[in-house]
Amino acid sequence: MKNSNKRGYIVLSAAAGINFISAIMYVWSVISKALVTELNWTSKEASLPYTVLTISFVIAMVIFGKIVDSKGPRIPATAGGILIGIGLICSGMTTSPILMVFTMGILVGAGSGIINVATTATVVKWFSQEKKGMVTGIVVAGVGLSSAFYSPLSNYLINSVGISRTFSYLGIFVLLTAIPLSLIIKNPPQNFIPENKEVNKQKNISVDYDWKYIIKDKYFYKLWVMLGLSSSAGLMIIGHISNIAKLQIKWEAGFILVIILSIFNSLGRVLGGLISDKVDRLTLVRFIFILQMINMFSFAVYSNVALLSIGVAIAGLCYGGGFAIFPAMASDAYGSKNFGMNYGILFTAWGLGGVIGPMTAATILDFTGTYNYAYIVAGVLLLIAIGITFMVKKK
Repeated sequence: MKNSNKRGYIVLSAAAGINFISAIMYVWSVISKALVTELNWTSKEASLPYTVLTISFVIAMVIFGKIVDSKGPRIPATAGGILIGIGLICSGMTTSPILMVFTMGILVGAGSGIINVATTATVVKWFSQEKKGMVTGIVVAGVGLSSAFYSPLSNYLINSVGISRTFSYLGIFVLLTAIPLSLIIKNPPQNFIPENKEVNKQKNISVDYDWKYIIKDKYFYKLWVMLGLSSSAGLMIIGHISNIAKLQIKWEAGFILVIILSIFNSLGRVLGGLISDKVDRLTLVRFIFILQMINMFSFAVYSNVALLSIGVAIAGLCYGGGFAIFPAMASDAYGSKNFGMNYGILFTAWGLGGVIGPMTAATILDFTGTYNYAYIVAGVLLLIAIGITFMVKKK
């Protein structure tokens, strides 16, 4: 069944839209700063809900990835939007770090993970292999760009009504907007064959492997480790950038850096996906790792707004690029039929990065009063990831 793919682009647009709305987690640095200053939490307490969120995120992706593959994405995506909305509203009803681990860490984290796998795993099924990087880049760009919206909004609400009401207002907004978009997302019809250029027809003949195969495949584990190590650096900056601005350059307007991070995160996702369709994906990943490593080793010397803005832009660009390329690499190797489950398992590496990056930075900050050693840790992890790229044989 080969036909016009107008429906595929509608699904792609809705998927990017719901990712834009659901990605409240990427302004955690603004939220955590308010938790520390308004509720007198420690840096570690303010990082804990975010860390649990990343774990819940990937667990939900694994569990619901199989459901998305077999039953379709509509019901899981709707459930994800409801969990995020309710989790945010409940977060506004507590000031306890432990309770917020449940409301923000578990409910919002699980909802975000469900939506991520439902959107990404669905759109790759609508498009040919030659467009895999492009479509994964566009759909995850919604996540990156959301910070440019949520950061100033959250900052305004926190200053106007406080952190508790901010959670509640954001939760209501998510419920009203994410659920209608989730109803548009669906898998392609059975026996659907996406349009492709005739010269690349052979490229679209794929063998689909399930999770039983990938967990025995060395290539998969190399992808997993590279994703985990590289994510830690980006998540470290995402989770702490507002506080980094305050401590490192004595600048209280750190939410502006969140906007810069968001814009370049989104740009990296789109460019990474588009470029990876034209060049070898592994070579591109290696280049991104090298650039990010240099940036992290240099981060401690960014001593003014201009330099820190450049560092944040590079961090966002590299983090976003990897986010688009790794799903495409997984689809190249293992096909699209079981992509939801396979992508969910691969993305557990991102959960590892979510633990290593933000919590390492928070712990080092509490002990030393500075992030300098955290930057070194991130740079070393990226150096290891670069080494692994030379151990990978193209799949």
